[in-house]
Amino acid sequence: MTLTTERLILRPWNEADAEECYRYASDPRVGPITGWPVHTSVENSRQVIRDVLMCPETYAIVLKETGLPIGSIGLHHDDLAEKDDETELGFWLGVPYWGQGLATEAARELLRHVFEDLKLERVWCGYYDGNEKSKRVQEKLGFRYQWTTEEVPVPLMGETRKGYVSLLTKKDWLASH
Repeated sequence: MTLTTERLILRPWNEADAEECYRYASDPRVGPITGWPVHTSVENSRQVIRDVLMCPETYAIVLKETGLPIGSIGLHHDDLAEKDDETELGFWLGVPYWGQGLATEAARELLRHVFEDLKLERVWCGYYDGNEKSKRVQEKLGFRYQWTTEEVPVPLMGETRKGYVSLLTKKDWLASH
């Protein structure tokens, strides 16, 4: 499945995206703040694409202007989403594209897909202490703060952090449209 916005195409990842994925995921400002280690090589990125990103409802955020991926966005059913009618949203964007509203644009379209096409009722989203950009995107999208957890395990980083959890319900999403 492919989703489109004014400036973006959200499409499935493929192994040919490894070089572009590495270009952004190798920057220490991207992965660690979201809970995963810096990519160490194009082959490492290819492995992450194969093992993590090539799954249902995970999309490469592709700039229409270049046709190249600049980040990732996806839906997960793990830590926060426990019921069948809910999901968890996760996203990251390459540093050169921060502050342009692209993460918000991609997430708006994915949320439309969640509520209209997938017919889900709730979307959870979290961020770790210090990730103000993620917090801001969630606020712009209408997510509402739910709780803070002091010692959240971050397995890929081998540590614990303070984490914040937000929720967007279908009812709140419909009210804002």
